[in-house]
Amino acid sequence: MIINFSERAHNHNWDLDPIVRSLLDTDFYKLLMLQFIWKHFRDTRVTFSLNNRNHKFRLAEMIPREAVIAQLDHVKRLRYRKSEMIWLAGNTFYGTRGIFEPAFLEWLENDFALCDYHLSERDGQFELTFEGSWISVTMWEIYALSILNELKTRAALKGMSEFELDILYARAKTRLWGKIEQLRDVPGLAVADFGTRRRHSFLWQEFVVEAMHSELGAAFTGTSNTFLAYKHDMEAIGTNAHELPMALAAIATNDEELKESQYRILELWQQTYHGALRVMLPDTYGTTQFLEHAPDWVADWTGQRVDSKDPFVAGDEYISWLASRGKDPKAKLLIASDGLDVQTILSLHAYFSGTVAPGVSVRDFRSASDFLDTRRWELDRRIRFSAGWGTLLTNDFRDCHPRSEEALEPISLVCKLTSANGRPSVKLSDNYEKASGPQELVEHYRDVFGLAGISRIPVVV
Repeated sequence: MIINFSERAHNHNWDLDPIVRSLLDTDFYKLLMLQFIWKHFRDTRVTFSLNNRNHKFRLAEMIPREAVIAQLDHVKRLRYRKSEMIWLAGNTFYGTRGIFEPAFLEWLENDFALCDYHLSERDGQFELTFEGSWISVTMWEIYALSILNELKTRAALKGMSEFELDILYARAKTRLWGKIEQLRDVPGLAVADFGTRRRHSFLWQEFVVEAMHSELGAAFTGTSNTFLAYKHDMEAIGTNAHELPMALAAIATNDEELKESQYRILELWQQTYHGALRVMLPDTYGTTQFLEHAPDWVADWTGQRVDSKDPFVAGDEYISWLASRGKDPKAKLLIASDGLDVQTILSLHAYFSGTVAPGVSVRDFRSASDFLDTRRWELDRRIRFSAGWGTLLTNDFRDCHPRSEEALEPISLVCKLTSANGRPSVKLSDNYEKASGPQELVEHYRDVFGLAGISRIPVVV
């Protein structure tokens, strides 16, 4: 796909250039979770709230309020298209046809509706909240993040000349090409696009995904963006996220129920989904305590996604835990998905997918030639490793601005569950700095779950 990004940005004069073009323009895991919520928690009421962790970017001063409203209102009017419903019903996901039940698809086509939103401003930031039934709220997360991120992009592009825009995108394309060159022909590599929530723009994400698919072949395993998977006949990638255990923990009635909620949600998930969709995300309240107290059946799950822990540490911990439970780690899957860029991906692949020669650092692996040198590395996986590449795949414009401005730097914008059935929600994570929720309740959760394996790591985009 060849797009003249600079001309399009410079000549933009539409009344509304939609950011979200389809309700499928979301992470695939949101649809899987929506069906799960529809089956088990359709009467649960929740609140989601937007938060910008990068306070130096005062979004409410960069983006006109009416532009946010116009984009949000546009999404509220969208409905699933007949061709999209046919694809969801008939396509094979993770090797299985019919993942989405006919009754759910009928509801999705005829009765699904997004709840209202509340938008205000404080201290230069937008305060955006969504409140209602869980099935009417949950899908707002990715739509809201995509809208705010792309409006930030448009605001930064607005004051640039067409020539400056041409230079900007030439630099970004060159950077993308350099990353692809490093990944090309690396034996055993598996990498997927996880970049919808913090992308530069929809069109740039589409460009990046098509480039990765074209240049990396089978090493590019798919995209988390359901619309791009549908449009370009790619694999849709994704399973579940933190909001599920957060909600079940919030509605727990005592500390015992609270601690068991992280396993109860997995029991319900495996009643709904099987096989490759059983990939756990154990860091909501700390991975170490989760694994230590996990029931034996958890070791039968397909794999684990690492989000807030050092992936080298988390992978070793998971491998040791599997071995202690009598499972072969080589048959399991480890997905890293937080703050990745090309060098980290290559280092993790070297570490988990083969044997590194003595005296060689995994950080020395920078291209296929390093992996093909049998004096340095041999393909012999310890566990099936895959990289879910997010922000720095679909929004890496750092230092690309022709006037060296920082307005196009990616920001850590999140939209999280903040309450369930009127009770505040909490997330601890493996990173002490990423805990969220009322401070008094956060401390109580830390007392219940403990701090084993939790570290302080700077929060990255």
